[in-house]
Amino acid sequence: MADARRKLDLAPETGPVGSARAHDSAPKHVAGEALYIDDIAAPEGLLHAYLGTSTIAHGKLLSLDLDAVRAAPGVVAVLTAADIPGANDISSTHLHDEPVFATERILFHGQPLFAVVAGTREQARHAATLAKADHAEEAPQIDIAAARAAGGRLVTEPLKLERGDVAAAMAASPRRLKGTMAIGGQEHFYLEGQVALAIPGEDEDMAVLVSTQHPSEVQHMVAAVLGIGSHAVTVEVRRMGGGFGGKETQANLFACVAALCARKLRRPVKLRPDRDDDMAITGKRHDFVCDYEIGFDEEGRIHAVDAVYAARCGWNADLSGPVTDRALFHMDNCYFYPAVRARSEPLFTNTCSNTAFRGFGGPQGMVGAERFIEEVAYATGLDPLEVRRRNLYGGAGRDLTPYHQRVEDNIAGDVIAELERRCDYQARKAAIREANATSPVVKRGIALTPVKFGISFTATWFNQAGALVHVYTDGTVALNHGGTEMGQGLYIKVAQVVAHAFGIGLDQVKITATTTGKVPNTSATAASSGSDLNGMAALDACETIKKRLAEFAAKHWQARPEEVAFLPGRVKVGAREIAFKDVIAAAYMARVQLSATGFYATPNIHWDRKAGRGHPFYYFAYGAAAAEVAIDTLTGEYKVERVDILHDCGQSLNPAIDKGQIEGGFVQGMGWLTTEELVWDRKGRLLTHAPSTYKIPVASDRPRIFNVHLLENAPNREPTIHRSKAVGEPPLMLAISVLQALSDAVASVGDHRICPRLDAPATPERVLDAVERVRAEAGR
Repeated sequence: MADARRKLDLAPETGPVGSARAHDSAPKHVAGEALYIDDIAAPEGLLHAYLGTSTIAHGKLLSLDLDAVRAAPGVVAVLTAADIPGANDISSTHLHDEPVFATERILFHGQPLFAVVAGTREQARHAATLAKADHAEEAPQIDIAAARAAGGRLVTEPLKLERGDVAAAMAASPRRLKGTMAIGGQEHFYLEGQVALAIPGEDEDMAVLVSTQHPSEVQHMVAAVLGIGSHAVTVEVRRMGGGFGGKETQANLFACVAALCARKLRRPVKLRPDRDDDMAITGKRHDFVCDYEIGFDEEGRIHAVDAVYAARCGWNADLSGPVTDRALFHMDNCYFYPAVRARSEPLFTNTCSNTAFRGFGGPQGMVGAERFIEEVAYATGLDPLEVRRRNLYGGAGRDLTPYHQRVEDNIAGDVIAELERRCDYQARKAAIREANATSPVVKRGIALTPVKFGISFTATWFNQAGALVHVYTDGTVALNHGGTEMGQGLYIKVAQVVAHAFGIGLDQVKITATTTGKVPNTSATAASSGSDLNGMAALDACETIKKRLAEFAAKHWQARPEEVAFLPGRVKVGAREIAFKDVIAAAYMARVQLSATGFYATPNIHWDRKAGRGHPFYYFAYGAAAAEVAIDTLTGEYKVERVDILHDCGQSLNPAIDKGQIEGGFVQGMGWLTTEELVWDRKGRLLTHAPSTYKIPVASDRPRIFNVHLLENAPNREPTIHRSKAVGEPPLMLAISVLQALSDAVASVGDHRICPRLDAPATPERVLDAVERVRAEAGR
């Protein structure tokens, strides 16, 4: 049996589900053999498109002279808004505020004005720089302060969450304080940039290969721009070289322009911008300013919170509404506020349109929550971890979120306690305090922070998925679903679900490219819901086929349906055991359908945005991280010395993939909160538009000691796919522990009596400035 299990690639106890399996594309990634869109052999007659963009951030476009562009070597065509047969709009909202090409108003530096098509990419890129535009330039609004000063124009309707009498609770609080925190944005910095290849077919048909997290939205956008039906557009995605939310809506522009050019010229067209142009054109994680007032007592218990989360949204709405909503959904993190009011302020600015990014506003809301805890801790002289514990969600009367959903699966306290024990937190903290007392320059800091992250799209209708499963006569299986693979391991996880369902090896399951031609009307692969939704949809398809097979096998081999069981590599029918492939071959000969679609819609979720009430999340994922840092108080430079993580994946589908997500998410979050800083000049030009000016974490930035553990024996209480929990986004917020540890180290120069109020990103410059402020306030 052991040999049979090895041959079938089945783990001894668990089978495919629950066992550590390599990413399906891992060997190809390492060997450089994984095909991305720019690796595909060029179709006959391929042309290359490039975008011509604005050189100002705000003003009126008076005229656009494209004669020099048309006359440039290799140029085949130049297209503007006048060449669009359908709608000049790729807005993902009902506001229709995102034209493909600007026509009259310029709203950000880098806004597309036209597309040039040439024989080579270099020719197209050069020609795009030759346009002559005449503008009536106006002063741009670049940041949150400027947007507020100009009247605070909003790009979308704000949200307010409220529970309890905030004014009365604040007035009755023994102590109160006010503050402001700046929380920076973040560039997605996917390894594979935005890219699309459009291939025209017969009649109106258009095939689009594009690096996107939302194939169905691209399909609908291309159809609308071309003025045709969605049924004429097929979008395919085999894999992305990273997405992180940057390819949920922002891929629409590149796909639509490529398709527009292909339609016009009746030839295949590829559009791939340079990294600099990609970074200038596309949106980022929203940066926020959080203004807050907190009421609390001497025991460190919070009585009331009143907070406004203002966000730099950019020149159109994009996903700023749901992103700023989710910031409010997570402004409590793991903490119960007896009275709370939270308001969003999604502000218009003359910058690129900010968009989805791993965590989708949740990280910004959670950073604010940890600042509230920190403020109370320093004001009362209590240990921040103790203040966290005293404010955790509890039983009846302390289980209602600001959006009126009850926290019924709360394990935050258990996770904190277990991590505290595992990493010897208290003893290490005492040792750090002792060492700091005799170290005048290098100061160490430590912090342990928890995470509670809601899982589901708050746009309830996105919580659905479809799948298509074919079983062939030799017993092999083809799997297709609506989720996209961007390196996160979704494909292998869903393949494990299918292999487990049929009792076959992973080598017998073929994962096929996501395509709108097989599974229609898909949701974006986002909100950490890829495995939850697509795994259940695929399982539904498998169960349909298994039911047919069971009925056939019982009749064919004269047994009762309940006597049919799918075992590893075989099917038990009464007293017989028959190889899976033999059952399939017999079923085919008996004309049993061996193909099925599957569907899943997340149950028990609802949300009333106007009322600010509902049950938007199916469940919560939990985790905790303890970070230890060392800072140089003369320069502000620092090192992350050690990180210990304990994370809740429920009953993990694939521990190896989940640990990879935790490690990667943490490091990406650490980069956001420490080194990654976005800078625009007064003219609205992005200055941090390349690796030379924008610092993502590198190998030497990882924690010197990095311990990652999955919470054991903690299956999801909700009937998710094999009782697992989502793991894509929640780990990113574990990195808040690094920001808090840096703050702890800074606070040591003032004997931990003064809150450092360290903003993010905590660059060395900001750390040094905080050190000097704390010293000055402490009179040192």
